[in-house]
Amino acid sequence: MTFLSIDALSKRYGSVSALDDVSLCIGAGGRTAIVGPSGSGKTTLLRMLAGFDVPQSGRIMLDGRLLVDGTSAVPPHLRDVGLVMQDGALFPHLTVAENIGFGLPGHTRSQVEAIAELSDMVGLNPSMLSRTPDALSGGQQQRVALARALARRPKLMLLDEPFSALDTGLRSSTRMAIANLLQSAGVTTLLVTHDQAEALSFADHVAIMDSGKILQAGPPRELYFRPKTAMIATFLGDAIILPAVLSHGRANCALGSVEIDEPRWSGWADIMFRPEQIALTGDTSGARGKVLDVEFAGAVSNVTLTVTGHSGPPIVLRQPSSISVAPGDEIGFAIAGRAHAFAAANVAESAAQD
Repeated sequence: MTFLSIDALSKRYGSVSALDDVSLCIGAGGRTAIVGPSGSGKTTLLRMLAGFDVPQSGRIMLDGRLLVDGTSAVPPHLRDVGLVMQDGALFPHLTVAENIGFGLPGHTRSQVEAIAELSDMVGLNPSMLSRTPDALSGGQQQRVALARALARRPKLMLLDEPFSALDTGLRSSTRMAIANLLQSAGVTTLLVTHDQAEALSFADHVAIMDSGKILQAGPPRELYFRPKTAMIATFLGDAIILPAVLSHGRANCALGSVEIDEPRWSGWADIMFRPEQIALTGDTSGARGKVLDVEFAGAVSNVTLTVTGHSGPPIVLRQPSSISVAPGDEIGFAIAGRAHAFAAANVAESAAQD
């Protein structure tokens, strides 16, 4: 069942189209991530949902309630929407308890009880309640900001790149903790981020934006392994894209004959592998190549190589560093899973005729 419905939102700033007929449906209790490069329109979309801006056309429905219809809009404080910003936006002159309780209705005793409950919910030690924000770590500050947003019991939680200012290790642990918290609380959440790995790991539904449009939306695994275009593929991670001839569920390419995910298609098309699908072997009787460079990166190494008999650019594979290869080595390939085929005009026509 659709909980948040975004229907044909459009917004222009002069000659710039910030949102171009954007539509998206989000189910109750889910975690959705909007990801895209700078200027793609994701922050404008978040501002529309929060009520800080209105579209020139389109509408927004939340839990059956109309929030935006053309130029008329419900004010931000009446939307049942919580917001956590990149820097937390905490009041520096207030204590943690005062920040969490800011705007809470009720008398003093009920506020104290609510603040204690919220701080416990987000994993803050009671001893922190008397501190000011500058005495907390970045991760603790984000928990305070989340507790303050949850205090109003919002139906929708908006997260505006809330982890980007944290160190790498802290970012991962804080993201996981907040994801688990919001899921257990049953709060529908929308995360805006430019970090592809963050979007894929946090959300159960991801939308890719660029130039004010949503290019593709769906489960993270679907977008990663079955992107609609090569641009989306490379935006979401490293990709090996090769020309191929498709026929009877297989593709003939520089890596030999490989299985594809569109068995009805035939003709020329580009296919994609993720680097982790290809492993190096000592068997050079089939597809093989020559190692050009090895970049050690801890648990994995990036191996750059040319493919024998293929005139295209070198490819880069991520391999366990326990596999020892060196520049100049001749190696073979083993492929796991199927290649993803991108639709081309001749391919689409062939599929339609079957």
